[in-house]
Amino acid sequence: MELSKNKIKYFSSFAKKKVRDELKLFVIEGNKMVEELLRSDFSIDSIVATKDWIASHNLSCEVFEATYDELSKISLQQHPQDVWALARYKENPLFAYEKGLVIALDGIQDPGNMGTIIRLADWFGVMHVVCSRQCVDVYNPKVVQATMGALFRVEVHYVDLPKFLSEQKNVEIFAADMDGENLYTADLPHDAIVVMGNEGNGISDEVSAIVNRTIHIPSFNTTGSTSESLNVAVATAVICSEFKRRG
Repeated sequence: MELSKNKIKYFSSFAKKKVRDELKLFVIEGNKMVEELLRSDFSIDSIVATKDWIASHNLSCEVFEATYDELSKISLQQHPQDVWALARYKENPLFAYEKGLVIALDGIQDPGNMGTIIRLADWFGVMHVVCSRQCVDVYNPKVVQATMGALFRVEVHYVDLPKFLSEQKNVEIFAADMDGENLYTADLPHDAIVVMGNEGNGISDEVSAIVNRTIHIPSFNTTGSTSESLNVAVATAVICSEFKRRG
């Protein structure tokens, strides 16, 4: 189909959260990301792509042929690739914890951190990430891009986090905290929920009152001077690795 000026204006509007939420559609950009989308169970609304890219794919959604100049007008990237897509929000079922490792996020605000944590969850086989309602929107284009396709495999749930955690009776709930047990010597169970806090303020008071145990990643710096703390995504990677190594 022809990509009209009105369509370019329409597709460009999805940079705004208000539009995404109203229409329940979000943006996926780039060859690798769209290939991941095509392999997923997400519903695809429309695709805008170059003639060659379209010719090499069998597509059942609405498709618009575009030049690189036209793609640049709707892209949020500095250097757009061959394809841009809109997919429908996925309504994940109400999450009920059963077993295994689950990551809970308490007020994560940075899109890069959120996307990286979802990507880490995918890497470590953590299939559910539970987010407080104060976390950044998972369909923010920067979050989507940072997941590198993991968003299409990991289920992300937005909940009233204190309420959700207080309802979990048969699982230990950990929080990352500088005053907690040493991660490498603590007894870590196979089944656990690990809460990671806001980049600036850490775990909220409401959530802190619910967690069973706190853990910290010790520094091995011997110079006497070290960083105050690790980036939350880096800390999540270290913690997930240790839980999985033990399990």
